[in-house]
Amino acid sequence: MTINSKAVMNKNTKLQEQLLCWFRSNKRVLPWRKTYNPYHVWVSEIMLQQTQMERGIQYFTKWIQRFPTLDSVAEATEQEILKYWEGLGYYSRARNLHRAAGILKNQYGSEIPCDIVSLLDLPGVGPYTAAAISSIACNKDVSLVDANVARIYSRIFDIDKQVKSGPGRKAIDKISQELIVPGQMRFYNQALMDLGGLICIPGNPRCSKCPISFHCLAFERGTISQRPVSTKKKKNVSIRMATGLLVHRGRIFIQQRQVGDIWAGLWEFPGGQMENGEHPEQTVVREYLEETRLRVRVTGEITIVTHSYMHYRVTLYCYYCELERESEPVLTAADRYRWIGMAELREFAYPAGHRKLLEYIETNEQDRLVDICSTSLQG
Repeated sequence: MTINSKAVMNKNTKLQEQLLCWFRSNKRVLPWRKTYNPYHVWVSEIMLQQTQMERGIQYFTKWIQRFPTLDSVAEATEQEILKYWEGLGYYSRARNLHRAAGILKNQYGSEIPCDIVSLLDLPGVGPYTAAAISSIACNKDVSLVDANVARIYSRIFDIDKQVKSGPGRKAIDKISQELIVPGQMRFYNQALMDLGGLICIPGNPRCSKCPISFHCLAFERGTISQRPVSTKKKKNVSIRMATGLLVHRGRIFIQQRQVGDIWAGLWEFPGGQMENGEHPEQTVVREYLEETRLRVRVTGEITIVTHSYMHYRVTLYCYYCELERESEPVLTAADRYRWIGMAELREFAYPAGHRKLLEYIETNEQDRLVDICSTSLQG
């Protein structure tokens, strides 16, 4: 071993020691860290995909109160699972969690395995999630590389390649393997995550508070603002949509999204994207006819809600409507439908725009909807 390689090893060892020391004093207090229960770690990892930490904590706490064990997830209906996931988005995560819980109950005696191969066989568990469960819940010597870790290593080692590119990813993976701390990966991986979430943040990192800034080549060379090398972001796409809350004989029409749909299993009020030159009221009438074969007329405006998913920015125009003539729905964009009373509305899980519509009605339109339902009974 050359002197240079010994120096590098010593420097890396010091980095690991300093980071672990910092973590012991500064780690975030997170509910799944209290016991490192594998079920808790698994749920937290799935929830935190595409979800900010504070929001993830809120949903995790609510989830564990209702589903305290893996078996309670396996035994629940998909509708209840989706309802408790409502608002987190990316609902395939919830469906996969439900399916995986059933597999773990039936094939593993409700125990979550620690080995990567078995974990990868579970629905919704990819390489990162498997490594997270293995290292954090079981303290296996497995490295983790998420966006936080990639950002930290790109700065510490001043990597001048996009971290998501082939060469950049290869460099990060090599570093992560070289920096494995035997018997300490539960804490080391979490230390990196906390450092990325609290100190080595995107944009303006808090280098003066960083416990390992003395190792950071980007800090030394003045390239912090250039690391990680930026990638081209997708342009936001604006979409205008319209939906109608159909009231008939005191009941409200809802339909369930089809299997394979991006929001499969969720319920909604029919509607869709506005066509060029089309008024949102016309969209409601057209979409009801196309999706249910029901002929409706718009009776009043409710509100306009906005929401985002991925790089889409949606403006949703919302209306009350009624049947022009009574007939049975023929579904073309949903698996099933129901006519429900007002009190039942919040029992179902909805996509973001429709959930916001219901929240608006509860706050501002409750009396009006009561009147509309009562009038429709008389008609």
